Amino acid sequence: QVQLVESGGGLVQAGGSLRLACAASGRTFSNYAMGWFRQAPGKEREFVAFISNSGGSTHYADSVKDRFTISRDNAKNTVHLQMNNLKPEDTAVYYCAADVGSGSSWWYHYDYWGQGTQVTVSS
Repeated sequence: QVQLVESGGGLVQAGGSLRLACAASGRTFSNYAMGWFRQAPGKEREFVAFISNSGGSTHYADSVKDRFTISRDNAKNTVHLQMNNLKPEDTAVYYCAADVGSGSSWWYHYDYWGQGTQVTVSS
């Protein structure tokens, strides 16, 4: 069992930045690839980024590439999502998730989920 708790969401103006954090507890954090997903009202859950268990490989959705950066610190059991140049269309609840496999852009590959943190970008 892995418990995940997201933090760092909030209200920001377009063009601003936020840094989301996801703290993990339970089983060995470095055994899991970690992903970030988001869901806006009335829309399906959407892949944002994932990082391999070692941190050596990252993947991004085209919509966030060059604006968002995913990173992890296995010593501190945390994963971060640095979000720059935010746009109103980035508004959503952001979820972190743990995958016992190698990571994926498909949400159903993930085994554990946090409760989410709200990000609102005003125009």
